[in-house]
This record gives sequence, C-alpha cells and structure tokens, in this order.
Amino acid sequence: MTADQRIIEGCIAGKRRAQSQLYEKYSPGMLGVCLRYCRNLEDAEDVLQEGFIKVFHNLHTFRSESTIGAWIKRIMINTAITHNKKLAGHGADNLNILESGSIDIPDNDEDPATYMQIEPEILLKYVQELPHGYRTVLNLFIFEGYSHKEISGMLNISESTSKTQLFKARIYLKNRLLPIIKEKITA
Repeated sequence: MTADQRIIEGCIAGKRRAQSQLYEKYSPGMLGVCLRYCRNLEDAEDVLQEGFIKVFHNLHTFRSESTIGAWIKRIMINTAITHNKKLAGHGADNLNILESGSIDIPDNDEDPATYMQIEPEILLKYVQELPHGYRTVLNLFIFEGYSHKEISGMLNISESTSKTQLFKARIYLKNRLLPIIKEKITA
C-alpha cells in the first residue's frame, strides 16, 4: 500500500491527521491551479478551501483510475469554474462569453520560445487580468489540455465560442507581453 493510499484510507475513516497530510501535500500545487482561474489570491484561497471540502466529502468515490493529485486538480478546476459563474451571476466581471461565428486560429501565431523569457509571476498576473471567459478557456485549453469540444461541454458554450475566447485571450496576452519581450531583447 502506498503512502497516498494510506492517507486516503485515513481521510475516509475521518482521521484528522490523514486529512491534514493530504491537504499539506496537495494544497500548494492546487493553490497554483486556483490562481490561474481566479482574479486574486483571496478568491483562489476561497476556491481552494471549497475544493478541499468537496475532496474530503467525496473521497470515498475516488477509484484510483487516475492519481489522487489529478483527481483533486479536476475538483479544483470545476470548483473554480463554478465560483466564477457565481461571481458573474452577481455582476462581478461577467464571463464575457458571447456566441459568435468561428474564427480560424493559427496553430503557431507566435514562437513559444519567446514567451519562455517571461517570469511566471508576470504571466500569471496577466492571465489573472483576463475576463473570466477568456481566462477559463485559456486555462482549460493550454494548461489542462482539453479540446474545444470538451470545453464547450464543460462550460455549456459552443465550440466556436471556445475558439473565439481562446483567440481573444491570446491576442490580449500577446499585446501585454510583447513590450516586455522587446524590452528584454533590446536590453
């Protein structure tokens, strides 16, 4: 039996020490996931706490078809999406998802190596500035590897809307990051 399996069994049995171990092991990485979906640290921490409540409540349903980390990450992503939808429903920075026609997105409209020069903190800052819809689709597509079809099902939008949101997010980030890249190149 692995250490994770022992921790999971302890959590299911309601042992506080096991719950603490699971939280301590996975919360730092999951906070990073939440930060990508949220506008600020406070919202990300709220999503993290809400997500771990769901983890502990539903841990008995974990079937080891994936790693416990991947399962927890999926819960955090879904919790963040739900959190952002609630915020949008209360008038806070709407999801900015508008149905529109399909837009062809070039597969390689910029050299990815160029963006490797950007510090992760700066990139995260600009990702957090994106409207919820742009940010959510960008995260799901780029960081999580979902297809536009999968994203459309998760967010209840059309595939063309998913593509449009990704296109707009890329344009926004490109416009924000190019001056930084040019400054680094000329320095």
